[in-house]
Amino acid sequence: MAKKAQTSVTVVMPVLNEEHHLEAAVASVLSQKYDGPLELFLALGPSSDNTNKIAKRLAKADSRIKLSENPEGLTTVGLNRVIRESTGDVIVRVDAHSEPMPGYIARGVEILNETGADLLGGIMDAKGKTPFQQAVAWAYTSRFGIGGAVFHVGGEAGEAESAYLGIFRRSALERVGGYDETIIRGEDWDLAQRIKRTGGLVWFSPELKVTYWPRAEVGLLAKQFYSTGVWRGELTKRDFKAASKRYFIPPLLVVSVILGFPIPLYLLGVGLLALTATSLSSEARWRLFLVLPTMHFSWGWGFIVGLAQGASMNTIDKSRVR
Repeated sequence: MAKKAQTSVTVVMPVLNEEHHLEAAVASVLSQKYDGPLELFLALGPSSDNTNKIAKRLAKADSRIKLSENPEGLTTVGLNRVIRESTGDVIVRVDAHSEPMPGYIARGVEILNETGADLLGGIMDAKGKTPFQQAVAWAYTSRFGIGGAVFHVGGEAGEAESAYLGIFRRSALERVGGYDETIIRGEDWDLAQRIKRTGGLVWFSPELKVTYWPRAEVGLLAKQFYSTGVWRGELTKRDFKAASKRYFIPPLLVVSVILGFPIPLYLLGVGLLALTATSLSSEARWRLFLVLPTMHFSWGWGFIVGLAQGASMNTIDKSRVR
């Protein structure tokens, strides 16, 4: 009996100012053990560092890597472009500051077939190298840090609100017209909602993990979370009913402080959380007093701005980490 042909896979990676992470991200894709056809498309934005030089060197060394210019530097535009240029029946998004676990692609394709899902995601496994980055990574996994989405805190396999990065059926992306290019942040959530509205299934599997390297400096973290908050406010404005209740907690905290809620009481809460962070060193725990307020207040104020004024295409965070 002839062996059944494996599903063809295209990995798409938006890239901008990622000289410190790109090589590891690409290696994590190319080292995947997958029996079927595999290609990797890099959507190269106008980086101000050595990212694009590194990308060209990597592409020269491995024919599976394809380069595509993304002069606008917008994630959604670049992703749609490389998806159109690609050939895979399954599209796997991997960002240039992330690294999928071994077997991620092969098991992901299996789970798509087992569940009949159109979109599949796993756990965003945030990690850090410095004490500050470790504190940020811890906050990503805490319900009191960045919220309770299953791809942050884990949970049972099942239908999900959204997916981190995502493993897609090409047919589902074509059905909904791909990513909405008017969105800068939250494009993954928006895409998941549109897939579900057309009858598609969005699935979460804790089997799948992708290492994520968060911002390693307080200024970069503040810019990232403000931009994310603005766009979450914009998306909430577009579809208020679909917004999760947890989105309103940080902006309510901001308003409460403006109205006189005692900051020392908030910091006491941060201290109690730090006591529970037993996986962190004492040095990293102290960083939570800087990390958590930065995340909460930057995101919360951004959400208020986005909800009140909407977001613009200029609300872009182009920073990355070392």
